[in-house]
Amino acid sequence: MSDGDTNGRDNHEDALVPVEVWPELERAECLARGAALKWASGVFCRPEHLERLGQYRKRESQRTASIHSRLKSVVQSYLEGVDWGLGQLREARAELREVSRDMHKVNLESRKNSEEVTTLETLREVSVNHRQLLAAVSNLPRLYKVRSMVLETERLVESRRLLEAHARLMELERWQDEVLLQLQGPRGSSGTGLTSENEELVRNYFSGVGRLVDALAKELWAVVGSGLTLCRQNPTPFVSAVRIVEREEALDQFFLEERRSTLGHNTPMPSGRPRCWRDRFFKVMEEAVSARFRSVSYLHTQGPGLASHLSALQHCIMGDLSTVRHVLEQCVPAHYRLTRAYLRSCHQFLQTHLGLVSGWELEGGEIFAVLNWVLHIYNSSEMMGEPALVAELDIEDLGPLISQEGLEQLQNKYVQKVRKSVSEWMHKALEVELTDWQRDQEPDIDHEGCYHTSLPTIITQMLEENARVALRISEALRDQTIQMGLYEMENLLSRFRDAIIEFGKEHRRDPNINKFYLHYLLACISNCIILK
Repeated sequence: MSDGDTNGRDNHEDALVPVEVWPELERAECLARGAALKWASGVFCRPEHLERLGQYRKRESQRTASIHSRLKSVVQSYLEGVDWGLGQLREARAELREVSRDMHKVNLESRKNSEEVTTLETLREVSVNHRQLLAAVSNLPRLYKVRSMVLETERLVESRRLLEAHARLMELERWQDEVLLQLQGPRGSSGTGLTSENEELVRNYFSGVGRLVDALAKELWAVVGSGLTLCRQNPTPFVSAVRIVEREEALDQFFLEERRSTLGHNTPMPSGRPRCWRDRFFKVMEEAVSARFRSVSYLHTQGPGLASHLSALQHCIMGDLSTVRHVLEQCVPAHYRLTRAYLRSCHQFLQTHLGLVSGWELEGGEIFAVLNWVLHIYNSSEMMGEPALVAELDIEDLGPLISQEGLEQLQNKYVQKVRKSVSEWMHKALEVELTDWQRDQEPDIDHEGCYHTSLPTIITQMLEENARVALRISEALRDQTIQMGLYEMENLLSRFRDAIIEFGKEHRRDPNINKFYLHYLLACISNCIILK
């Protein structure tokens, strides 16, 4: 292909191209021209290569024809798709016109029927009134008896005939629920249902039922709270209370199951349900246990009466446990596990009570009483360590009565109190020793013929007694007490040395003051050997 032919064809193509050309098209054309020039320069780089120009021209013509045919095929399929889409749009427009005509007809029909809605509303009001009148007529005998039934049930409650009172109460509640259900209409009906005015009317008429529930609950919990005392004489009221609690629990479960099974119909729970009286039963028992323990010598807890108070608590707990195990357990269903519940209540009360006691300013003997009771008496076979009780509940699962930190604080307080007492006793013993030095007679002689005084005996007996008492609590407390005693002994020996030095100075000033000076000096040496 010559340069003249190429330039002529380019000029002809430029004349056919519109003035406004897409930038992408220009960029593509430039890239194509560049690629063609690069290819041609690579193929025809030598003159002998021009002999194959015809072959290349023929091959490129065939490729161009193939591309044109494929482009025509693509454009043809695209045009066919556009034609099909236009046909679908024409069909949709026709259907929309038809739907529009139908909607216009429906609008005209609805306008005609709107006049009949008023008639239907009147009919609905008549139906509601009829349903109310039907409910009133069918329940008229019961409605007349409501007030007399309420009064009769109140008398039964006052006389503590609890089972009969609860039976009357259940009947009254059933009447109330039936009236409300009839006013509400059959389930799934298209009526308006129970209105708030009708519900309030029924609630007001049966208002005595709510008062009966409160009165019965008050008497019921009074019986449960005093069950530990009453059951020793007559367990019948307690048994009646438990039967009522079980009835109420069954009713709660029934209404909850009914509500779950009819959830789609939005069935409401009866007023005051669920009552959860079984949970309340155990709560009242726990409160009764706490109140009973607080009344046991509570006024004499702080001070010298603390040990007696703890002993009274022990006897009260074990006595009540005997009543619970042998009497109350026979009055309740087995799943109540009343002994376990009582043990939990006891333990929780004691945790709170002893936490309060530990915060008081206690003396050494009082601290010892608390530690001994918590660590030894409470877990012994005389209390919670009894095999029958261990089988019911492992007290360790409830945690310690006093935390480890609280026990350490109590032990430190005990050591400080004992230290103060030991210091005072040693001071008094030293004063007695100094007084003995001024006696006008020689000191005592032991079995070996050595002089001595009562000071070592007093000190050793005092330290041994404190260590023995502390060992009753724990070896750790004994070790603390011994360490404290050694520290106080060191202080005593320091004061004892100062006293001997002063005693010697007095003797040098006036040798005639104490003619047994040497004897008492030898006794002091013997005392130091004994104390060592």
